Amino acid sequence: MVKASDVLLILVAILFPPAAAAFVTGCSCDLLINICLTILGYIPGHIHAFWLIYKKMQAEEKYGYGGFYYAGNGHYQPLNQGYVAPANYGTAGP
Repeated sequence: MVKASDVLLILVAILFPPAAAAFVTGCSCDLLINICLTILGYIPGHIHAFWLIYKKMQAEEKYGYGGFYYAGNGHYQPLNQGYVAPANYGTAGP
């Protein structure tokens, strides 16, 4: 499902692809790759930015809004994978 934030990201990607990559991935290797692709040719930078936005939209559908973090290389991981703290975790003990 496309949200208003996704539409805004797509508009930013049309105007300046590295800005959209920065919004999606933060300061990561994908941002550097997008800058290089945009310098080498404007269309490859667009394709990469749209791919990053598409992967973010897939993660939102799979994990829910805000239930994931960017792990790099277009991959997202869930924030909590059913982690349960051990018994007496954080206490002084018996």
